[in-house]
Amino acid sequence: MTLLAKSLMVCESIQLLHSPLSVSLLSSLCHSLTCKFKPHSSLRVFSFSNNNHKLNSAGFSCAATSHVYDEIPLNGTEGSNSVGVDFLRLMEERGIRANLQTYLWLLEGCLNSGSLVDARKLHCRILKLGFNGELVMCDRLMETYISCDNFEGAVKVLDEMAVRSLSSWNKIIQALLARKLISQVLVMYHKMVMNNIDPNETTFAGILKACSYGDVGFDYVKQIHARIIGHGFDTAPLVCNLLIDLYSKKGYVDSARKVFDKLVLRDSVSWVAIISGLSQNGREEEAVMLFCQMHTSGISPTPYVFSSVLSACTKVELFNMGEQIHGLVFKGGFSSERYVCNALVTLYARSGNLISSEKVFSAMQNRDGVSYNSLISGLAQSGFGDRALKLYEKMQHDRLKPDCVTVASLLSACASVGALDKGKQLHSYAIKAGMSSDIIIEGSLLDLYVKCSDLHTAYDFFITTETENVVLWNVMLVAYGQLEDLSQSFEIYRQMLIEGIIPNEFTYPSILRTCTAVGQLDLGEQIHTQVIKTGFQLNVYACSVLIDMYAKIGKLDTALEILRRLKEEDVVSWTAMIAGYTQHDMFSEALQLFVEMENRGIKPDNIGFASAITACAGIKSLAWGKQIHARSCISGYSDDISIQNSLVSLYARCGSIQEAYLAFEKNDSKDNISWNALISGFAQSGYCEEALQVFSEMNRAGVKANLFTFGSTVSAAANLANVKQGTQFHAMIIKTGYSSETEVSNVLITLYAKCGRIDDAQREFSEMPEKNEVSWNAMITGYSQHGLGIEALNLFEQMKQLGLTPNHVTFVGVLSACSHVGLVDKGLAYFDSMSKEYGLIPHPEHYVCVVDLLSRAGLLNEAKEFIEKMPIKPDAIVWRTLLSSCTVHKNAEIGEYAAHHLLELEPEDSATYVLLSNLYAIAKKWDFRDQTRRLMREKGVKKEPGRSWIEINNSFHAFFVGDRLHPLADKIYDFLAHLNTRAAEFGYVQDCYYLLNEVEQEQRDPTTYIHSEKLAISFGLLSSTNSRRPIHVIKNLRVCNDCHNWINCKGGISVVKTSPALFIRGILIGDGESYSKISNVRDDVESRTTFNSLIHESKNCGVDDKMGGGSYKLWLLMRVSTPSTNVRQDPLRWVTPTYNKCFT
Repeated sequence: MTLLAKSLMVCESIQLLHSPLSVSLLSSLCHSLTCKFKPHSSLRVFSFSNNNHKLNSAGFSCAATSHVYDEIPLNGTEGSNSVGVDFLRLMEERGIRANLQTYLWLLEGCLNSGSLVDARKLHCRILKLGFNGELVMCDRLMETYISCDNFEGAVKVLDEMAVRSLSSWNKIIQALLARKLISQVLVMYHKMVMNNIDPNETTFAGILKACSYGDVGFDYVKQIHARIIGHGFDTAPLVCNLLIDLYSKKGYVDSARKVFDKLVLRDSVSWVAIISGLSQNGREEEAVMLFCQMHTSGISPTPYVFSSVLSACTKVELFNMGEQIHGLVFKGGFSSERYVCNALVTLYARSGNLISSEKVFSAMQNRDGVSYNSLISGLAQSGFGDRALKLYEKMQHDRLKPDCVTVASLLSACASVGALDKGKQLHSYAIKAGMSSDIIIEGSLLDLYVKCSDLHTAYDFFITTETENVVLWNVMLVAYGQLEDLSQSFEIYRQMLIEGIIPNEFTYPSILRTCTAVGQLDLGEQIHTQVIKTGFQLNVYACSVLIDMYAKIGKLDTALEILRRLKEEDVVSWTAMIAGYTQHDMFSEALQLFVEMENRGIKPDNIGFASAITACAGIKSLAWGKQIHARSCISGYSDDISIQNSLVSLYARCGSIQEAYLAFEKNDSKDNISWNALISGFAQSGYCEEALQVFSEMNRAGVKANLFTFGSTVSAAANLANVKQGTQFHAMIIKTGYSSETEVSNVLITLYAKCGRIDDAQREFSEMPEKNEVSWNAMITGYSQHGLGIEALNLFEQMKQLGLTPNHVTFVGVLSACSHVGLVDKGLAYFDSMSKEYGLIPHPEHYVCVVDLLSRAGLLNEAKEFIEKMPIKPDAIVWRTLLSSCTVHKNAEIGEYAAHHLLELEPEDSATYVLLSNLYAIAKKWDFRDQTRRLMREKGVKKEPGRSWIEINNSFHAFFVGDRLHPLADKIYDFLAHLNTRAAEFGYVQDCYYLLNEVEQEQRDPTTYIHSEKLAISFGLLSSTNSRRPIHVIKNLRVCNDCHNWINCKGGISVVKTSPALFIRGILIGDGESYSKISNVRDDVESRTTFNSLIHESKNCGVDDKMGGGSYKLWLLMRVSTPSTNVRQDPLRWVTPTYNKCFT
């Protein structure tokens, strides 16, 4: 039998006792029953007790109940107080007059039940009885009207009060605040001020809470703060704590910090408020420093303080500090506190340390929904969706119901692992649980369907939601942006504007990213206009994407201008600008901006560090790159894959092969980008053989090559002039489906041009579905390098007619073309048009081209004057170009002038001494020549000996100057003597100036001193008599005039004519700076095309018949610059182990 049933039995016995004590006891019991049960219970007590007794009015209270007990049969409708009114009427019928306390209890019943009708009836009776003058009655009436959502009635009661005390104002403010009626709270506060009622601490506490809940501006908060100071409550801990919390929530952290610093009596709430406020506003480091100040001051942190500071440590740079604070938590004995443990679980989960996160979670004794949500969210964000879903099963086993945060995290987990079916089950649960309309759930559901590529369901779900939610519109924009579907993205954006949805700071970045991805930059600039019109021109999210867009299209000045206008220091915007400079090879500018960013106190993120290291790789500054890498490790990015990839590229491009391999091997998460970084780094630093070896290792590792892989490997093959390897890559490109990619076609054009197959380059260019500026530049440069200047210039004019704007690379090819064909005036006009027509500031390489243009034409004085008038300081290449031409044109005076400036810039470069020595030899100034040689010896400068390599049957053979170490040396020299005899018949005369310049005076015997390329060509003929492929020789130094004359004499091909094989095959010589292809062809284009096809493949029959007859002309088909670092540094690297015996 329950206590209630026993009490009722006592009441029934009391009615037989007929004593005042029984009446008093019954009244008290009635009051207690009305506080716990429905009004009908007190009515039941009254019905059996009032037959014989007149109870005092305290026994006739009628209040609503909050719980139902099965033992008491109740009638009537729950939530109604009509029984209380009937009860009052029954009292009056019995002649019992209700007093003040009776009406207070009756109003309490209306307050709890929310019965406005009964409240008004009681109010009328109160007015008739004159109880409205009582302060306690007025307060209860106001509370009752507020509970019935009748704010006007409450205000009317307040206005009609004869004496309105501060307590009354505070009570109505607190009642309104309890029901989150924020605007009404502020109205009452305003009326209170107008009535000259001085607020107290309780009043300001309520107003500050209302401001915290509501949407009030900074000026209004400052007014409240001023009044707090005016009334002397600026040192009250309760008020100050609420002020700190209010300023923090509104984003005015500096004001919050000022209040905290002035607060003398700080309690744990004060520390929690300021630490959490700083953390929530992106000032996590300051929050942690404040915690350290608290700790060193001897103030013992509470669990809530630990929870707040651990939340601040979820920032990447503070993960280590969070681990140290975990130690303080353990020492303080708070390891079992649920709030602290939840913060630790979140900390470790966000830092990616899931082992520690799960360890803390497992040790918790009282897990709640927040505990599970923290770990589930961390697992989902780290890509462990399966584990997150398993943890949800454990949560269900613990009988904890998921809330909106749980479901949203689980949906993210499903999206990360593609568990669409499980996600749909969660969708059904959200609908049944009434969560489907939650804004976070809607966004997560839409994200699920988008990431699982179910756009049809995503769109159907989108149109069924509240379309006023701008977040969902943004998700759809992102979805179509990821598919690079600009038309659908723009349609969503247009429909969004039609329906009156106001874009926010995340809308414009989504559509701008899509414009950038698909190359619709004109539309991107139009969207930029909308950004300005809607007032988001200074928004960090929009600006960061705008900077990225303009940087990618090369409008770096516009991007920098946007960055400079930003008032907020945003790491993403600065990083986008640095990356833009890096992408356009402006490495020095990128590093300057990186330094400026750090000086401004902006801490770089992983992308910023990676871009800076890439810039160091671009300028080959290994020391600076290592320093930046060290700072990235200190910042907690030691394991970041983007930084590791950039580090690999740094070492590779700086020529540190072993360190590059070590950095590559340390990367436990190698992906395509990691392999590409190593391959491209080697290729760009001249280690092309290593690049191709890494590509082979990549294939053996089962990693699929992508677009960037083929770009680097084909470039490496092009730099080696390895057409065989290049064509193999071309075949792989076709098989993998990249043949239609513009970037791949561009490197293939360069490959074939560098390998002498200009027709194949032209064919690849013509068959390209889409051409960009790089495509045209590659073809123009190819024509120029082949001496086809007219074709190069015609292509340049076609490029301009199509509306394409030439850039710096274009003009290098154009000026070089003019130089090859001797179009001096036209070349100078093109150079002048760079700045006047296209706004391009000439780079050093353009000045080199002009010097070469003038020098080749014999205008050495003009070239000298041009150099002297250059707006920039001439570099070594400019002077070397002039010196080389002086050697050709035998101008010792200007040559000495050029050599003097060149030696000032590069006093240790042997090439300068060799060129000057050759010049003196040609001019027969042997004394000056000998002085130059002595100067070389005195300074320790050594001329690199000439060496040549030739590939026979997939193996390389090397030859030195006058080399007799080869196993077939006797046969080679005999055959070479035969070739020399035949060459003399065609007019070849040995040029002794170059030969005698190579050796000391006592060794000058031209009959025994033979250059290495002659030996290589002779060996090639002996070893491949049945082949029709060109003789391909690689040399570490420039081919001298004598060797050129040996092959070409008086318009004919002397050595080629000595051998029918060479007559068909031709010779391809690659020296330290260029490749030259020498073949015998007819003058007309048709015969030239026919000959090219023969010399490339040699598969057609009747070659001798096709080539026979007619006049012949020497065609210099290719003359291109290629990196010779490998050959110059270590030529033996090219020789396979099988043929090392050739050097013993």
